[in-house]
Amino acid sequence: MDHAFYEEKDGIAVITFNNPPVNGLSHGLRKAIVEGVDRANNNTAIRAIVLGGTERAFSGGADVTEFGTPKAGQAPTLRTVIEVLEQSAKPVVAAINGVCLGGGLELALGAHYRVAAAAARVGLPEVKLGILPGAGGTQRLPRVLGLEKALNMIVSGQVVKAATLADSALFDKVVEGDPQAAAIDFAKGLASDVPLKRVRDLAVSDADADALLLNARNAVKAGSARFPAPAACVEAVAASTNMAFDDGLAFERQQFTQLLNSSESLALRHVFAAERAATKIPDVPADTPLRPINRVGVIGAGTMGGGISMNYLNAGIPVVLLEQKEEALQRGVATIRKNYENTMKKGRITAEQVEERMNLLSTTLSYDALGEVDLVIEAVFEDMGVKEVVFRELDRVIKPGAILASNTSTLDVDQIAAFTKRPQDVIGLHFFSPANVMKLLEIVRGAKTAKDVLATCIDMGKKIGKKPVVSGVCDGFIGNRMLYAYRDAADEVMLQGAAPSQIDRALENFGFAMGPYRVGDLAGLDIGWAIRKRKKEADPQGYEEVVADRLCEAGRFGQKTGAGWYRYVAGDRKPQVDPEVENLIETFRKEKGVTSRKISDQEIVERCVYALANEGAKILEEGIALRASDIDIVYLNGYGFPLHRGGPMHYAQQAGLFNVVRALRQFGATSARPQAWQPAALLEKHAESGDALK
Repeated sequence: MDHAFYEEKDGIAVITFNNPPVNGLSHGLRKAIVEGVDRANNNTAIRAIVLGGTERAFSGGADVTEFGTPKAGQAPTLRTVIEVLEQSAKPVVAAINGVCLGGGLELALGAHYRVAAAAARVGLPEVKLGILPGAGGTQRLPRVLGLEKALNMIVSGQVVKAATLADSALFDKVVEGDPQAAAIDFAKGLASDVPLKRVRDLAVSDADADALLLNARNAVKAGSARFPAPAACVEAVAASTNMAFDDGLAFERQQFTQLLNSSESLALRHVFAAERAATKIPDVPADTPLRPINRVGVIGAGTMGGGISMNYLNAGIPVVLLEQKEEALQRGVATIRKNYENTMKKGRITAEQVEERMNLLSTTLSYDALGEVDLVIEAVFEDMGVKEVVFRELDRVIKPGAILASNTSTLDVDQIAAFTKRPQDVIGLHFFSPANVMKLLEIVRGAKTAKDVLATCIDMGKKIGKKPVVSGVCDGFIGNRMLYAYRDAADEVMLQGAAPSQIDRALENFGFAMGPYRVGDLAGLDIGWAIRKRKKEADPQGYEEVVADRLCEAGRFGQKTGAGWYRYVAGDRKPQVDPEVENLIETFRKEKGVTSRKISDQEIVERCVYALANEGAKILEEGIALRASDIDIVYLNGYGFPLHRGGPMHYAQQAGLFNVVRALRQFGATSARPQAWQPAALLEKHAESGDALK
């Protein structure tokens, strides 16, 4: 494969990158650039050199698949390539189109001149991978943008359009048309007797440098305490103000190397790759024709139905919202409007945008009004009998070829599909509450779901700003099935002696946004109680009472009643430890014949997180999830798992699968339910082989 094409146009050497999809700076491309520059410099007929990519990308930056491999450091490195550009005897002009990110922007900063398309998107987003620009970005960007602007871009990873920086020294010219043609014309006009410009020779001057850096350090300390990269970015940029250029480069490299080997960077790079892998389905070709989605129907105007509707309204897609009663319908519409107006008050959308979105919403009390929608999503009560009524009606009125989706969080999608004469058109679209905010979309593929239905829903999920993950059919799918194991582990360690507040605190210190008992109080304990009561009715002998049942019997449903696992003062959501709950738990322990013991925070975390990983491994071996990384995406985006830990499967891998399996066996040895701690066969297999879970 030719990683770059070399051609000569009227005395200008044009080197065009060819490493699709985004011209990642792989070893092959780096080598091709150096060879092209050398070839041009050795030809007396060449006056200047133009570097360019495609309409889609100048370069998306480093090839992340090379991180941690010998090729990452194989000569020529990106730093060497940039030095070759700077030292070129003939002027080098970067023609920037599409995306120019990370190492791609660092490469462009090594050129003597830069011509960009106005719509080109530039930035140094390495901080989002837990690292910092490692090829001079922290030293060169402040020299062309000034300290404040460069600091903000590097520490936040912000990506901006070239047009917004047209008046800076970053660009010599910003054009509306083809930047490569403009760069060639620009190169032809360069005077041969003028010294070549090098960014490294510029100075960083800012009278407020000390104040800017102090503010940046304080902001990073307050907002990114769990991630070392933002703070390292600040210090590397600071080096551009108080060190000689080469010393600043050396300091930047030292910081980069330290971050590259950090657990946080490993986690973020894992997530980066996992998000891209999640939408690739092995038996669904990338070119599968998609069904058009021009109008969506939503059944149910409650909290979930309203939130689901907002996703499509935000994307400019008309929604028909159905309810059984006019009062419920108007209440749902009022809530949607209120949500938009609150967003407007925060300055995120305009009053005009509020009206545009509301005008895309229509309402109905009749299923017949849904006849022409392309996708319909039910968001009704989680009961199979209710779902049956809805889907039989949808089967009657919805046009052929439309997609019928259930927002069920636990129920059998295949059984739901069987209520229709078109099971191939039925799929699960499990949104998470609040549906207009939460990023996760669990797409449940039924046994008969058509491939184009699946492909269409994945594509639509991305268009409405979600992170889609495909799941097979089982009780609870990926997320909630694992949640059962997590909560059971928490309940068991509580029964053995830990207080709910200690369990919450331990898991929040680990990085969860909220512990399981605070989450329970927020969501409402009556929801789980209703599910457990149905299970008890179905199997009275097999049902085992839990502490939460006693709380609910006492009317303690969480924040909504002012008491749950904690008590709450009116108007204050801060949980307060309640001695009444502690007494209730101790009574429950005595009834079960349990003598409480002192339990460390480390044991709490290991029990809860390893229970997640173990259930995840079972889900993986059953084929419910396609990849271990898909499970991580579910838990990171739907269940508050800490981003810097990379997800439960990644975390287990980093802890060592041998250690995880050993701990599971130890927990089972002291448990009243040892079968729950039996390590998954897949986990045992990989612990033995040392191979990573895929």
